[in-house]
Amino acid sequence: MTQSGSIPTDLLTVAEIAASMRVSKMTVYRLMRSGAMESIRFGRSYRVSETALQRYLETAQPEH
Repeated sequence: MTQSGSIPTDLLTVAEIAASMRVSKMTVYRLMRSGAMESIRFGRSYRVSETALQRYLETAQPEH
C-alpha cells in the first residue's frame, strides 16, 4: 500500500476497478491485500491510482 507524502488525484474505487477488469470486487480486494496492486486506505474505503492499476495490468500475466 502506498504511504507517500502526496496523494494522487486519479483515484479509482474498488467498484470502478472491478467493473473495468470484469472481475468481482472481492478479487480486487484480494489483489490489494496480497500486495499485487498498490492501494490507499481512507477510513473504511480503499482507492487505487490509475498509475497503480496500469502497473498491475502491465505486470499481470494471463493464465492459460
